[in-house]
Amino acid sequence: MRDSRIALFAVSCLLFLIPAAVPAHHGTAAFDMVGLTTIKGTVTKFDFMNPHVLIYVDVAGENGKAEGWLCEYSSNNHLSRVGWDKSSLKVGDQVTITGHRAKNRARALELQCPECSVTDAQGKMLPQG
Repeated sequence: MRDSRIALFAVSCLLFLIPAAVPAHHGTAAFDMVGLTTIKGTVTKFDFMNPHVLIYVDVAGENGKAEGWLCEYSSNNHLSRVGWDKSSLKVGDQVTITGHRAKNRARALELQCPECSVTDAQGKMLPQG
């Protein structure tokens, strides 16, 4: 009887440890991770927050009307280690951003890759996270 309780306890502990080995958060399945898209526009909002830093950019569309894009970067904790802070981008800043576009062609870019970049109007690339 005592052995079966020990075995049950051991199995229960293992079952609780299995989810810890599974990678947390979401993947990149919603984004085209083969091709890159580059946009140039004006920052309309910059959210330096968790779980992801978000950069909102207005880009001139084909008809001249502004199209809103959402660019998702790494966490603020991760980016702060390479020099980013809440004032790294300001509303009105001109930027060029290269990232992986959403597969459904939404105006959204994923920026968590070595080939992704955010460049300011002076051509200075902000540090990669």
